[in-house]
Amino acid sequence: MNKTARLILFALAWVLVVTGCGRTETASDADGAPVRLTYWSSQNPQERELAMRLVDEWNALNPGVQVTVQPLPAGQSSEEVLLAAIVAGTTPDVCSNIWPGIVTDFIRADGVLALDVFPDFDSLMQSRVPDYLLERFRVDDGHVYQLPWKSNPIMMQYNVLIFREAGFEEPPRTYGEFLAAAEKISVDLDGDGQLDRWIGYRNIHPIWHERLFDYYSFYIAASGGKTLYEQNELRIDTTVSNQVLEFFGSLYGQGFFPKTKFQGNAFVSKQIATEFVGPWNIAWLEENAPADLEYAYAPLPVPDDYQGTSYTYGDYKNIAIFSSTEHPNDAWQFAKFLVSESADLQLLELATQIPIRKGLLTSPQFSSFFSDHPKLVPFAEQVLNTRGVEGVRSFPEILDAIAQQFEAAAVYGIRSPGEATRLAIQRIGVIEAWNSE
Repeated sequence: MNKTARLILFALAWVLVVTGCGRTETASDADGAPVRLTYWSSQNPQERELAMRLVDEWNALNPGVQVTVQPLPAGQSSEEVLLAAIVAGTTPDVCSNIWPGIVTDFIRADGVLALDVFPDFDSLMQSRVPDYLLERFRVDDGHVYQLPWKSNPIMMQYNVLIFREAGFEEPPRTYGEFLAAAEKISVDLDGDGQLDRWIGYRNIHPIWHERLFDYYSFYIAASGGKTLYEQNELRIDTTVSNQVLEFFGSLYGQGFFPKTKFQGNAFVSKQIATEFVGPWNIAWLEENAPADLEYAYAPLPVPDDYQGTSYTYGDYKNIAIFSSTEHPNDAWQFAKFLVSESADLQLLELATQIPIRKGLLTSPQFSSFFSDHPKLVPFAEQVLNTRGVEGVRSFPEILDAIAQQFEAAAVYGIRSPGEATRLAIQRIGVIEAWNSE
């Protein structure tokens, strides 16, 4: 049976389903035993704790549908692990670590269910997700295969005291200001002739997901909120791409970013003064940072002539139901439970990550939390000005093409920014041509 026919039958079956509010009524197996669902969460310790708490709550309320939670199996990336599981037929019923850039590949593998066939999908989305954001997750066949869950805007984390001691009361807003601060902050502290403090650091390993947190985030910021594609057509702004590569090329070329790895956390040990991170980092810092580490958050630096709104990459992670499930109704009820107000509040409290929810900063349900956790407020404010990744095939390979040129132009300076951008676009064209065959 092809995917379209299966979806039609699935939708017809759902006409018989009655969906209620409050406690969910779900069916047990024919022999009276409870339905068993498997739920994969992130391996992040805070999210694992969140998942276990929510599953305990669900299981207590729903004796007929019992959920077992497992962290995603280990691998180079969760996307590769999930694709391998689809191929092997070992997917869970539900997963909450779905990166939107891989969903098109999941769909082509017939690995995930369309969620908008459920009768209460629209009402849930209208109460929770801004319309413009939901449309970003709709694919070419008109369906939505992921339940928007959380956004982690990438911002600049900076050491307030290091900047102040260097003569800067405010964080740098532009590339020029960042480079000026780098000259004073990147220094030899012990007099051995080698820099041992830098303004920042990025993992230079040329793999696709690392570039989400430097090249891609900075491209979105410098372009005024554009991404690499427009209506599934490649539209890389070469001027913006060149600006980003030149900026990072200056940081590496002048030694302001080291070409090395650190033992331990370099921000906590004050070896670096900035990081480009999401709100998830706050929970770790609150638990591990020394008391004298004063840090804050600001938008990513932009080109010197940039004026306007601050944009960034949103690092969305969403929820999907896999086609392998034998209990789509129960899996959908559990997925909805994961995005309830109570679950969203626990996402904030345990993982310091931002749920995708309308009126987050004005809702009485969350006001006390943000009053007690002011460092999360900049991230919650930034969510509306975030961008995601493209719903095109093989997006990791496309980012890999960019990663190769980022390494050549920005890290090692063996290629000009213009040539690197040209070669990246050329390589992406080859990837797209291969996918179209």
